[in-house]
Amino acid sequence: MLTSTFWFVLFASSLACLVTTIGIYIISKYEKWGNQNIVYFMSFAAGVLISVSFLHIIPKSFEMSKTAPIYLLVGYMGLYLFNRFLTAFVCNDRDCNELSIGIIPMFGIGLHSFIDGVIYSVTFNVSIFTGALAAVGMVLHEFPEGIVTFLLLKRAGFSHKKAAIYAFLTAAVSTPLGTLVSFPFISKIDNATLGILLAISAGALVYVGASHLLPAVEKENKKYTLVSLGAGILIAVLIVASKG
Repeated sequence: MLTSTFWFVLFASSLACLVTTIGIYIISKYEKWGNQNIVYFMSFAAGVLISVSFLHIIPKSFEMSKTAPIYLLVGYMGLYLFNRFLTAFVCNDRDCNELSIGIIPMFGIGLHSFIDGVIYSVTFNVSIFTGALAAVGMVLHEFPEGIVTFLLLKRAGFSHKKAAIYAFLTAAVSTPLGTLVSFPFISKIDNATLGILLAISAGALVYVGASHLLPAVEKENKKYTLVSLGAGILIAVLIVASKG
């Protein structure tokens, strides 16, 4: 069972890596199309992430650990504070140079992608179904993440080729790397601790969807984003309902 779970986790994280790579490729080849449609991918991914978290992952973590609500808050606020720290560090005054605008966010996104790989290990060790639910939304949000990383590096003055390579290494490869590093340890922990980690993961997922993706979507003010958001919610509801 452990061996089969590992292959599921590795497949999910590798798929996330592939989707990020596709995002980088598309934006590098078709920058105009990517900029026009990225908002729909973001709203769909937000719908899936938020719905999956509230309908399945959070209740599951509460069943496994009595302290899960505390760690749900830790997961959400931890990611929020981390992003606030990056924002303050990158642009705490008006003298931000173009290099820091590209480099610091690149490492921030890389760390986030690494954590995504850890989340795959956590959720799939709870159950294949729980891992698959989390993977749907997470894989989808990797697409715009690759695009954003590439565009930031281009804005920082990197060449087209270097921006694509660095975006691939930090935003794409870091996800399966996070899986490979974390899985041997995740698979050995007890059920209650796994529930705590699941709650932290859920808090991070809710943050990504509700506090990162949706505000970015609202700034675009495109009317059909509500349709893509609704589609993401509907898919998550159908998947969870089919399990019950």
